[in-house]
Amino acid sequence: MRLHELENLSSDPTLWDSPQKAQDTLKELNAVKQELGNIKSIESGIQDIKDLSALAEDSDTTLLKELDTHANELAKKMKMIEREAKFSDPHDVEDALISVHAGAGGTEACDWAEMLTRMYERFAESKGFPVEITDILMGEEAGIKSITFFIRGTHAFGLLKGETGVHRLVRISPFDANKRRHTSFASVDVLPDIKDDIEIKIEDKDIRVDTYRAHGAGGQHINKTDSAIRITHLPTNIVVACQNQRSQIKNREQAMKVLKIRLYELEQEKKRQAFEKRYDDKGDIAWGNQIRSYVFMPYQLVKDTRSEFETSQVEKVMDGELDEMIDAYLEYLTTTKLKGVKN
Repeated sequence: MRLHELENLSSDPTLWDSPQKAQDTLKELNAVKQELGNIKSIESGIQDIKDLSALAEDSDTTLLKELDTHANELAKKMKMIEREAKFSDPHDVEDALISVHAGAGGTEACDWAEMLTRMYERFAESKGFPVEITDILMGEEAGIKSITFFIRGTHAFGLLKGETGVHRLVRISPFDANKRRHTSFASVDVLPDIKDDIEIKIEDKDIRVDTYRAHGAGGQHINKTDSAIRITHLPTNIVVACQNQRSQIKNREQAMKVLKIRLYELEQEKKRQAFEKRYDDKGDIAWGNQIRSYVFMPYQLVKDTRSEFETSQVEKVMDGELDEMIDAYLEYLTTTKLKGVKN
């Protein structure tokens, strides 16, 4: 049984000779324990419902309410296990690296990029996933031009991979004195946080490293030292940056990790036909390329163009309630793959 194997590995005193391997082992161990715990919880829940059903035959109102509560909790747990069964990518279990870029629309688009960032932060908060911002470029008047951050948690990538694409917003602009309706766009890119043991060779001659003064929140220090790092990979023209650490060395390490992730994904894209095209292939961040539309006015609607999921609960979606949309996208992926096998 994999649980016993992992428990034996975790108790091996030599495990921490390789810190990365130790962390990966413990992460997998916790994931397996969580999966087994979910199954046991469902088994226990089914038995509780059976017991309550037998006791509630006398139509006791209190017991009937308790039975309804247990049934709803059990349904949520079963839904979660059903969702995890649809994770087919080996990287679905990993943390997610998310980049949000403002597109067509100027200040409007920068504000929209910030709204999307908040949406993902609220989603992460609801799951108990920490968020780690590595780089941010603020808009000139408001909002965010671009931001890169990690969401760390089991299956974070699997849950959020469907967010990759162009997101379209329609609303009455808070920046327009005439209260006209505006359409804005932002691009979202989601990648898995791959392991350090993945072989990606980056030669010094292929990169250009620039230092600059960090900006944004962070106290006096962040504005006085050239600790921020920007790395350009010359063969692919991929640019990554990190400014969240006070140490230039640590920022460089983080930036190299992000570059490694992007290069790995680029290589994977060359080897397979992806269901979702990554950032470089999405085309303009503008009309005609969106994967999802968020309409605030003249009516309220969020609609995903791939899964065809839609809801009028725009505020809830913007507050990070993405589970229904995620389930619809995973079902869309599963159906698409099945069709591909049949064809």
